[in-house]
Amino acid sequence: MFSRAELAPAEAVDADTLVYPHRFNSARERNERLARPLRIIAGVTTVDERLLDRLGRRMFARDELGARLVKAMRLAKDDPERVTMAQFNRAIAEGIDAVVEAPEALREFFAVVDQVPDWVDFDLVERGARAFRRLGRSRDDVLLQLSLIGGYRFAGPADLLVQTGGLTGSTALRRLGETQKWGDAVGTPAGMRRDGEGFKLTVHVRAMHALINHQFETNGRWDTSQYGLPINQSDQAATLGLFSSTLLLGVRALGRIVTRPESLAIMHLWKYVGWLMGVDEDWLFDTEREQNTFNYHVLLAQADTTPAGAALAVALVDGQLTQNYGHLNTVRGQYTRLRTLSMLRYFLRKDGLRDLNLPITPVWAVPPIIAMNVLESGLIARTRAGRRYLEHAGDRTSLRQLHLRFGTAPKEIGALPS
Repeated sequence: MFSRAELAPAEAVDADTLVYPHRFNSARERNERLARPLRIIAGVTTVDERLLDRLGRRMFARDELGARLVKAMRLAKDDPERVTMAQFNRAIAEGIDAVVEAPEALREFFAVVDQVPDWVDFDLVERGARAFRRLGRSRDDVLLQLSLIGGYRFAGPADLLVQTGGLTGSTALRRLGETQKWGDAVGTPAGMRRDGEGFKLTVHVRAMHALINHQFETNGRWDTSQYGLPINQSDQAATLGLFSSTLLLGVRALGRIVTRPESLAIMHLWKYVGWLMGVDEDWLFDTEREQNTFNYHVLLAQADTTPAGAALAVALVDGQLTQNYGHLNTVRGQYTRLRTLSMLRYFLRKDGLRDLNLPITPVWAVPPIIAMNVLESGLIARTRAGRRYLEHAGDRTSLRQLHLRFGTAPKEIGALPS
């Protein structure tokens, strides 16, 4: 077995002799203004300069375990240590022992991901999954509007998404559907057990990230000195926070009552997901307060927006017009687009919409959502039967959203490139 400490990457990689990429901490005044509400919520009184330093340095740090797996995938076909996609997929589906004469890199990878850390409490993971599902459509709204589109206000990950292709409404919505498919799998009953779909898709996504990282590190198209590594530890840890504490902040802003036990359970669920994804363990948190403090420093470390962020935001918003509604497509598409813009106005304010070249609309959609969430979480969720009803209602909502985003295409995450 291999411990995470044994596999921890160096925190700085020589990229034109830089300690930090140029984007690091390059819009401090702007980002301090954007992060002010989070600073108050997290109770941050002073900036942790050591944490900021680590955030900058780890923009040059990758998932080294995943990188070694990908290196073995790129060996010559006649090399006995080459890892094939068939071997990798079989190891995910059936376990590493099902792979005859498995190469060392594949064994090393699965020795880590199959080893459940001592701190994982699967009962708490299950409670987190149920609480995650109970958030219903508000969960999807927050992840799309505050977490995803809100994140496009900063350079780096958005620029990588543009380079990998995704500026048309259909492509952007399919990627959104794939992210939702993964999140839904994480929240299914027993989804994060070894044979659960959430576990398998999380490991699949980790390998996909490593493949993309390798591709853009070596194809000469990515400006490492400007952005850091394509998929780096700082950005991965920041993204993880969008699914946990940022999600919880967002649904509360929409009137959802989230209890302390629910908060701790959802945080624990995503802590384990982050561990499987290869996020450095010192950036995996148990409480919202810890995560929000980290997220505050993440915001300070970011750069300003780039044209890539605006292009992606417009593609996602306008893509609402082309979803597969089944009937009254034009009317329902227009309504969904306007609803999205209204909620973006609520979450990102006017400045955020201007950053992303999005039209500014009134916040007409939010009051009825808040009223419904107060009713559901304050009254219906007070009984066990009510909580089960909300879980099933959340499942039905997710299925409808997947149908909208995938249309007639298979509702699956893309296969790993061969």
